[in-house]
Amino acid sequence: MEPAITKIAGETIPDTKSALFQFLWWQKKEGYSEGTIVTRLKLLRILIKRGGNIESSDSMKTVICEQKWCNKRKMNAADAYTAFLRMKGQTWNPPRYQTIRTFPFIPTEAEIDSLISGCGKKTSTFLLLLKETAMRSGEAHGLKWTDIDFEGKTVRITPEKGSNPRIFRLSEKLLAMLQALKSGGTNMIFCKDLRTQRKLFQKQRATLSRKLGNPRLSQIHFHTFRHWKATMEYHKTKDILYVMKFLGHRSITNTLMYTQLVDLGDDSYTCKVALDVKEASQLIEAGYDYVTEMEGKKLFRKRK
Repeated sequence: MEPAITKIAGETIPDTKSALFQFLWWQKKEGYSEGTIVTRLKLLRILIKRGGNIESSDSMKTVICEQKWCNKRKMNAADAYTAFLRMKGQTWNPPRYQTIRTFPFIPTEAEIDSLISGCGKKTSTFLLLLKETAMRSGEAHGLKWTDIDFEGKTVRITPEKGSNPRIFRLSEKLLAMLQALKSGGTNMIFCKDLRTQRKLFQKQRATLSRKLGNPRLSQIHFHTFRHWKATMEYHKTKDILYVMKFLGHRSITNTLMYTQLVDLGDDSYTCKVALDVKEASQLIEAGYDYVTEMEGKKLFRKRK
């Protein structure tokens, strides 16, 4: 059977559907996350629909350039096509787009909690899980019941994106909400695919934003919970290495962003003075941070 023929940008080429299908399965076999696979396929479909010939790197480069997208999205589109060519054993000279790194939106805890309490049972459980653990949405969606230790009150996370595995203690409230979701027939906690779950959350978020008269809620995405938790943990500990391990980062570069986000308006400290090494050691063990030395005495402080 001969391949179907499609007209793109005035050229006659083999049908792209089979090529994209092959790309999907190649990514699955290579171990890419569902989110990465979905994003790449979506971008390639958009480029093809808007005139790109997937068999021509020059054509794809031109179409990417013509899009009224931010540089970050254009860079993601170029990366998607780079991966497609890698599947075929080919290379190209991708366009270079410089991105400006911006800080993420950090909501208040009250805004986070208003979403958790206002969404449906499954979505609320999913959001509280993100709030307590800062896991990625893909990591949370991939959880199995065997990952939850109800006796030990912990969850074991299988990492995404080259992160390190983590184990977190869960609150009694979250454990009860998870227990309420249990039903026979599947080992997966959240059965709907992640895209469907995200769309359901977006719909509920829009309703709550209107109902509560707070447009800021529309800026909260699944990943916002990770940003919020990391910011709170650094505010509480001032220990960037701890936050790095908490998030599962292999490199501290991405974690350093959260040192710039902490400005919560709470600068109240308890101060202590150490007269010798023993007292200094005791203060450090109690969570105090060394500040400076004055008149031969070492000053420490800890947030209230």
